[in-house]
Amino acid sequence: MQFPLLLRNLVGGEWVGEPSSQMQSLNPADQDQVLAQVPAMSGAEVTEAINAAAAALPAWRATPSVERGKLLFRVAALIRGRATELRDLISLEMGKTHGEAAIEVERSAEMLEFYAGIGRLPYGDLIPDRRPGVSAWTVHEPIGVVLAITPWNDPLMVPCRKMAPALVSGNTVVLKPSPDTPAIALILAQMFAEAGAPAGVVNTVTGDVSTWGEALTGDPRIAGVTFTGSTATGKYLRRALVHGRARLQTEMGGKNSAVLLADADIDRALGLLVPAIFGQTGQRCTAVSRLLVHRSILKTVEERITALAGAVQVGAAEFEASSMGPVVNEKQREKVLGLIDSARSEGANVAFGGAPLTGDAYGRGCFVQPTVLTGVTTAMRIWKEEVFGPVVAVLPFDTLEEAIAMANDTEYGLAAGVFTNDLTAAHTFVSAIETGQAVINLPPSGWDVHQPFGGFKDSGSPFKEHGLDGLAFYTRIKTVAMNLAPAR
Repeated sequence: MQFPLLLRNLVGGEWVGEPSSQMQSLNPADQDQVLAQVPAMSGAEVTEAINAAAAALPAWRATPSVERGKLLFRVAALIRGRATELRDLISLEMGKTHGEAAIEVERSAEMLEFYAGIGRLPYGDLIPDRRPGVSAWTVHEPIGVVLAITPWNDPLMVPCRKMAPALVSGNTVVLKPSPDTPAIALILAQMFAEAGAPAGVVNTVTGDVSTWGEALTGDPRIAGVTFTGSTATGKYLRRALVHGRARLQTEMGGKNSAVLLADADIDRALGLLVPAIFGQTGQRCTAVSRLLVHRSILKTVEERITALAGAVQVGAAEFEASSMGPVVNEKQREKVLGLIDSARSEGANVAFGGAPLTGDAYGRGCFVQPTVLTGVTTAMRIWKEEVFGPVVAVLPFDTLEEAIAMANDTEYGLAAGVFTNDLTAAHTFVSAIETGQAVINLPPSGWDVHQPFGGFKDSGSPFKEHGLDGLAFYTRIKTVAMNLAPAR
């Protein structure tokens, strides 16, 4: 690829908007490198994208689901055919290592392929009726125009996660990617166009959302908004949509705990948890940020997790030895470092890390050391707030009941796990934990397309993503009854 990429938005089957120097995508490992320029769309241009989606809806809804699925299969094939190119762009634009980015590319294709296959499955029920000679059944219909707002941490996979079930169900889509990682999303739109998506079925918008956000959330033709991102923005969308008819799906923040009971296999547990803590530079919604350890093994765990953090190789994705990249931008780095400083000032011990990485090897990159905090208490900010960076807080507990209460002590409810060989303790934990994802002797899950994904409390809405449950947000159910008795 030749950088900077000059990209336009897909609206109504046409490439529109001039790339703007005000809307740039930067390399977080070298902020002097401009990777892409994208259009700064106006409110009127955003409305044109909604117009195009609304105009395309009747024909796409009438397209057989098998044919809609074939479009997704074709896009998946294009993704697989360009896997290395897409991997490299994700690494450059978001900061993931090549290994992490390659997994994202694979999962993106799987998202499309899974829902493509749904186009051939029965989706509805034949149901009994109390009246003689009457047959009844249900039909799942598309809800209409869907607005998909996607984040920077999984810039290819999350658009595929949302667009695949929306499109196979017969909806049309307006995709609004993160301003930090717009390039990969607009290239995904190019692949939809190349695969033969009818004009208006897939549309994209980029620009300063603060100037035209109401054009999206306030348009009555938007039937659903699916959002992945910060809790603050998710709560804003909830308020903005409360008086309209659009439904809202949110996947927001997390403050995820891993609990090590006294009988846990420490080496096995930490071997699984280190990638869950520092992988993707801690910028996963399912990242483990709280490590709750039985007091009898606390010293051993603190020593080993500190040593393992020190072994993490931080660097740009272009270096194959790198096992952790930069955070996405300078603002995010300052947030992470600010929370570490807050923990330090409140009395926590920085057992490892806690500082930015600078010098010739890191240049103008947004690098932060992998950080282990000990001596943390539940009164500290680091205990309560989502960091979204490579930081883990270690806390002791004495009983399983205490550990469960500590893990549930958060406004979030996305993921939690327990490490133990005690089957009763494992089941007790799973039954009592207030999270949408629970694991036993595993790191938090979340990327398997056939397994429902989503959180409780302020981590998300009741609508799950992935699997057959992931179709519920994008469809409405119509019940039909027919009298089979011949007319007299």
